[in-house]
Amino acid sequence: MTLMTEQDNELIKMRIAKLHELREQGIDAFGVERYERTHLAKDILSNFETLENQTVRIAGRLAAIREMGKASFAHIEDRSGRIQLYFRLDDLGENYQIAHLMDLGDFIGAEGFVFRTRTGEITIHVKSVTMLSKALRPPPYGKQKGEEQWYGLHDVEQRYRQRHLDLMVNPDSRELFEKRSRIIKSLRDFYDSRGYLEVETPVLQAVAGGAAARPFLTYHNALDHQFHLRISLELYLKRLVIGGFERIYEIGRVFRNEGLSTRHSPEFTLLESYEAYANLEDVMKLVEDMFNYICHALYDGTKLVYQGHEIDFTPPWPRLPMLDAIERYSGIKPEEFERVESAKAAMERLGLPTEQEDMVGGIMEKIHERFVQPNLIQPTFITDFPIETSPLAKKIPGKPSLTRRFEVYVGTQETGNAFSEINDPDDQRERFVQQAARRAAGDVEAHPMDEDFLRALEYGMPPTGGLGIGVDRLIMLFTDQESIRDVILFPQMKPERPMGF
Repeated sequence: MTLMTEQDNELIKMRIAKLHELREQGIDAFGVERYERTHLAKDILSNFETLENQTVRIAGRLAAIREMGKASFAHIEDRSGRIQLYFRLDDLGENYQIAHLMDLGDFIGAEGFVFRTRTGEITIHVKSVTMLSKALRPPPYGKQKGEEQWYGLHDVEQRYRQRHLDLMVNPDSRELFEKRSRIIKSLRDFYDSRGYLEVETPVLQAVAGGAAARPFLTYHNALDHQFHLRISLELYLKRLVIGGFERIYEIGRVFRNEGLSTRHSPEFTLLESYEAYANLEDVMKLVEDMFNYICHALYDGTKLVYQGHEIDFTPPWPRLPMLDAIERYSGIKPEEFERVESAKAAMERLGLPTEQEDMVGGIMEKIHERFVQPNLIQPTFITDFPIETSPLAKKIPGKPSLTRRFEVYVGTQETGNAFSEINDPDDQRERFVQQAARRAAGDVEAHPMDEDFLRALEYGMPPTGGLGIGVDRLIMLFTDQESIRDVILFPQMKPERPMGF
């Protein structure tokens, strides 16, 4: 993060001096509450033949200024784009002082007629100008071709910390976050069209379950009780299935007190959906349809480019059991995972550390992450996850060490997780007891015992297919972004160093 420079301080002083000068002339630079505009920039540019010589009113932020004696040109930017303004002293009279005291970043309103300059640029010949808000700090800008204008913000940390500046000067960032909203809307449209009901569940939870993650803790004064911020949406959504809602989904923020990386954020947006009387294969079809729905909405087809790879979402996608995938990409055979000792020996042969490993399931997933995942470029379902790492998924009949679970991979990255959900309360209790033992042994991410959920399950839950999608990762995929921080408006950062005025 670049600290405020001496030059920045001087620029701020100059802007404050202009503010005082405006006030001395009786102009309140922050006094206007409302400005009625007739057009956006894009409207004028798209309809020049109709609007030529017509009077328009426009409002926005000054993005460029070029003074030429008793006249000046500027560009104003609104949500639709930018358009050139032309100011002339003879036209504005005393009002020209406002134009003279304008700076980059100021919000102004301008009224005038539309014309085309000798160079062919569609422009508004300003007859009156209104100061709507004075910017006391300069936006990131520089001199380009003799014109004072901003040209972008490239310091990555500053872009994350001061997203307002990033959005102000980087059109690509605005477009990315507009696309994020379109993707989330597409998700809602997709589920709504299939008869799912959108619901909301608690963020503060007495027991934070539904995932293997360390929760954040908080304290409720009125209830005199410690709560967790949720790490998942799952267990409350299943309560709603038990209550009679057969198709439900939720898109909400969840919180995990873990490390940060290009793929992980301590708070992120999660989509979870549950469908009664559906199984894992039904959820696979749902995922294929969902990804294709979004791809068609954004790109009018089934293909996109992610990190240099052309991704094709045309169904059906490959279904690959984890043990088969491990054998294909590492050479380790399924029978080597029948005992912890042989699994650790296989892990050692692959050059992976084994000191922290004490269960077959954990070893399987470590080998999968290291040797299988980097090869999963096209959409692929990895199935048959180990029971030790899947405490909420049904067992595979005849294979009690494996579960009816899949993860979906695209562009080598995991973007979704799904189960045929456990609806046997005795089986679920046994899994929770096993997880509780691991928790007591020091595994802070092991699933906690949740007696209230077990009691709910005892009232009966129909066969259910459940799905979780990391929305931020989904957006990374559909916008070709490498870091999760690029698709979260305000990502969590270390506290900022003190900054000068």
